[in-house]
Amino acid sequence: MALENLISIEFTQEELTNLDTHLEAIQQILAGKTVNLTPEQRQQYGRIANQNKLIVDKAKSHMEQHPNWVPSFIDKAEFDKDYTARMQIEGRVQMLENLTQQLLDTKTLLDHDNYTNTLSFYRTMRYLAGENEAGAKTVYEDMKTLFKKASRTQNTDETTATSS
Repeated sequence: MALENLISIEFTQEELTNLDTHLEAIQQILAGKTVNLTPEQRQQYGRIANQNKLIVDKAKSHMEQHPNWVPSFIDKAEFDKDYTARMQIEGRVQMLENLTQQLLDTKTLLDHDNYTNTLSFYRTMRYLAGENEAGAKTVYEDMKTLFKKASRTQNTDETTATSS
């Protein structure tokens, strides 16, 4: 009985080249305009929630209606510049996050298909090695060492997780 194949896709070399070219173009456009925060900085600055976005929008509206009420220590031009750039970025971030999730989900299914087939191949090699099929024992023993490492790592992780 054939194994269920959850996904079947392939990319042409032209598609991959085109994708890479466009990703590189995005990187070039963003170079010098984006930053990489440390985990500590991400924690420090955080993200503003939807409620706080509404507060920022309302403050901007009031600042524009009553420019004489804007405190002198607020650089209104810089505030407007930051506000505009944030609005320009937000939709693009959502699009990139959506594309990233699609790629990750696709990779997950591809990984699942590959690993399921690998397990079937390994079991077949174990069976053939037991039947003394020429060369099967060498393949089985080679793969067996990898499964022992994976099993040991999982057991170590489980032990660490339960003792924490």
